[in-house]
Amino acid sequence: MAAIDTIRKKYQAAGQDHLFTFCPDLSDEERNAFIRQLESIDVHRVNKIYKKAVDAEKVITDPKYVADIIEPLPVDACESVVNNPSNETKWREVGLEAIARGEVGVLLMAGGQGTRLGSSAPKGCYDIGLPSHKSLFQYQGERIARLQTVAETTHKKPKGSVIIPWYVMTSGPTRKETEIFFENHKHFGLNPENVIIFEQGTLPCLTMDGKIMLETKSRVAVAPDGNGGLYAATRSPLSPSDKPRSVLTDLSSRGVLYVHAYCVDNCLVKVADPVFLGYCISKQADCAAKVVPKTSPSESVGVVARRGDKFSVVEYSEITKEQAELRNRKTGELMFNAANIANHFYTTAFLRSVESFEGELAFHIARKKIPTVDLETGAVIKPSKPNGMKLEMFVFDVFPFTKRFAVLEVARNEEFSPLKNAPGTGSDDPDTSRRDLLAQHRRFLEQAGARVRDGVEIEISPLVTYAGEGLESVKGRTFTKSGHVENVEELDALL
Repeated sequence: MAAIDTIRKKYQAAGQDHLFTFCPDLSDEERNAFIRQLESIDVHRVNKIYKKAVDAEKVITDPKYVADIIEPLPVDACESVVNNPSNETKWREVGLEAIARGEVGVLLMAGGQGTRLGSSAPKGCYDIGLPSHKSLFQYQGERIARLQTVAETTHKKPKGSVIIPWYVMTSGPTRKETEIFFENHKHFGLNPENVIIFEQGTLPCLTMDGKIMLETKSRVAVAPDGNGGLYAATRSPLSPSDKPRSVLTDLSSRGVLYVHAYCVDNCLVKVADPVFLGYCISKQADCAAKVVPKTSPSESVGVVARRGDKFSVVEYSEITKEQAELRNRKTGELMFNAANIANHFYTTAFLRSVESFEGELAFHIARKKIPTVDLETGAVIKPSKPNGMKLEMFVFDVFPFTKRFAVLEVARNEEFSPLKNAPGTGSDDPDTSRRDLLAQHRRFLEQAGARVRDGVEIEISPLVTYAGEGLESVKGRTFTKSGHVENVEELDALL
């Protein structure tokens, strides 16, 4: 009981004593599990986060609030491989050199479940309906494997000597299933020592007045702390049995200087893209964003822009119709054109520095319907309208704190096809992801000098080509049959 009394005093001091309401009713097992959960929560930090989030919201909703002026990106902050591909070869060489030296790591944000897709499994396990039936995880793992080979070949390194460590951030509900999926698929041909699965943090759900909510009589309601939780997660122990080791310490021990971070739901993502890496290294950026041109002024997407004198992601709702329609007089392009696709570059030094300013970041409030327990009756309440809040940070919240920020514009059809919606929706769904990936593979073959008959769909394994390289043997050939191939020789069967 001494441990309970000590913890209860801490929660009393924080004004969260109500959580102990049902303690006398719990079994010893339930009470012990409950106390362990309460011990793991920094209740004073929760109170601070709540206050800062509420205060920040009050400021921007105050009628007297004068918002920082929102302006398009300065010309010198953004370059493009869409309209000006001349630097692409140079950047690729710089990026491949860094990869060959073992200076590059990859950080995957993969905490989401495929709920909207009709699946409770981690989204990375999803099969978008390709001929090979490979999952998103497998595609990304095989791209890493291919890129390691390309770097070895280009820089005459021994086979197996180039390593791109893959740090996979899960959430509490997806971690175990993700680990099992990777084990069952033999880590997609990668060395398990170089695939590090870790977990993003959670925060308690709160009532509108900041009280921590109970999910049951013996469990606090919690929710993931947003994709911006990756920064704190990189500092947290990788496991309870290995507390000194974190993602940041692992990056340091491997000598990784640069990190590519991305979200799992983009089937076209160029994992550890040497062009993006080379661009960022050449610009000496400490943080950078890859963007695609907006499809139209009204597209509902955040854009990378300037808010006051700092870089930021500005939500589409924050830009007026007039601003959204502004065009460059010379090029005719939209002024606010840099659509954010959650695809970022960091130096490991910058990732380490986030802790020094993280306290200045305000969490965002998401008001939700959160099942909870009535503190008077003990009955479970399933609300019909929002009754509480979840607090989350966004991955781009650090942009205003960067000293050397850079933006690279890339072609949407080559690099961005997100999986957000249920099958049959017609946009950002499994069908559009499948269509976009197979269309890219057709372009790979055609750019290598082959013809592909109308209606023929050919899927090329990422182990064969990362970005269209290695297909010289198809020049002059005509493909008449659909199928998927795991090596170049298998293409002969589709002629």
